Amino acid sequence: MSALSLNAIYLARQRIAGLVRTTPMEHSPSLSKLMGVAVYLKLDSQQITGSFKLRGASNAIAQLDTDKKARGVVAASTGNHGRALAYAAAQLGVRATICLSQLVPANKVQAIRDLGAEVCIVGHSQDDAQCEAERIAAEQGATLLPPFDHPEIIAGQGTLGLEILEQLPQVAQVLVPLSGGGLFAGVALALKSTNPAITLHGISMRRGAAMHASLFAGQPVDVQELPTLADSLGGGIGLDNQYTYSMTRELCDQVHLLDEASIAAGMRHAYRQERQVVEGAGAVGIAALLDGLIPARGPIVVVVSGRNVDIEQHLRVMNGAEA
Repeated sequence: MSALSLNAIYLARQRIAGLVRTTPMEHSPSLSKLMGVAVYLKLDSQQITGSFKLRGASNAIAQLDTDKKARGVVAASTGNHGRALAYAAAQLGVRATICLSQLVPANKVQAIRDLGAEVCIVGHSQDDAQCEAERIAAEQGATLLPPFDHPEIIAGQGTLGLEILEQLPQVAQVLVPLSGGGLFAGVALALKSTNPAITLHGISMRRGAAMHASLFAGQPVDVQELPTLADSLGGGIGLDNQYTYSMTRELCDQVHLLDEASIAAGMRHAYRQERQVVEGAGAVGIAALLDGLIPARGPIVVVVSGRNVDIEQHLRVMNGAEA
């Protein structure tokens, strides 16, 4: 089915068992009523660092040999990957350097610093941050751990898919936020390998959806990175993408794009109806249901991927703003 195997995901789960949480799967009465079928929220927003990214980061660092751990790790991030890598590195006694663009919200930058990682802020795009990370890796001999296009990162994210299968074996459809494709590829591989009949929906924003544009073009393409409530879904997929583009193309049944008003509505619903503080990227699955984009075939699982939203932005959105 892909270059990665289901076995790699099971090995990842063994490796990270003491480093990550098994997160809750909660029934949503409001969304179930809306859809006419059972809807569940897979709350990886309740992961230790506030997003699913801890799974892949922990797996990627844990499998490094002693020499590589001594040389440290470096990564580019839109925030959540860097936060996860910083936390996992601290847990495993490894030095971490995180490169961020100036678009990354200040709360996410500070959270990474608070976890003990060295932070480099450079340029105005994820690609600029990636170039700096590559320079540091070459200069210092550190291991470059990309946010998504890496087999151990994908396998770690895939452990979320194993949890979905165990918590709701009869699941029919799963909605997964789609950006670089690490989460989508891992979760889809776990689910489709076990039950090919499960429908996988990738959900993204209209403003700068690089994976969607690449799938449409038939190859990885550059897309202008634009400000969006779903800032964690920003950034390119890499023109030399090795794994996530082909896996997403193979495993994704449908991609849905959302405007900013829809994402804001998803965040508001998460807070008012589900009592969950969710960042824009984490709310896109809820937003897709509210927009009527998903057929009523259940049970449906919505992956709520992160909660690391700037609190002032969250307050503005709760009060009716769309930014």
